[in-house]
Amino acid sequence: MNRDTTGTLMQYVVAIGVFFIVDLIWIGWVAADFYARHVGGMLRESVHWGAALSFYALYIGGIVHFVLMPAAAQRAGLWQTARSGGLLGCFAYGTFNLTALALLDGWSATVTVVDMIWGTFLTGGTAAATLWITNQMLPSNLVTRSPARRKSHGHTNGRSVDAH
Repeated sequence: MNRDTTGTLMQYVVAIGVFFIVDLIWIGWVAADFYARHVGGMLRESVHWGAALSFYALYIGGIVHFVLMPAAAQRAGLWQTARSGGLLGCFAYGTFNLTALALLDGWSATVTVVDMIWGTFLTGGTAAATLWITNQMLPSNLVTRSPARRKSHGHTNGRSVDAH
């Protein structure tokens, strides 16, 4: 397995763990009553786990591809990565929620706003946490995808420094 594949797989595994755990805490405990109050009539008796796990797998792939891989290649900091992840979350959660608001009878504008805010923070936080965790776990040459930077810089503690 090459370095890029190893780093990307590690990002995926870490991101899915962070996202899944935090989202389940939100859905299952923190906001459970909120969703029941606002969209309770539309909720299933039990979760359709095939659909839920498919969402997690696809969405985490999007976070890795559109946020974490570019962040690693650019040696982006945590704030930049959180901001890029937050934008992806706002766009993705906004797409679902605004479409639901436009098409579903009884979908709440309040749920739309709260869920878009949640998606923004969840995705941004997951991206930043994943970058930080993988930077701690992997040698910097597995996290960085920029061949020019690997050649021209030494690495210390996961950060590039001039080799002069």
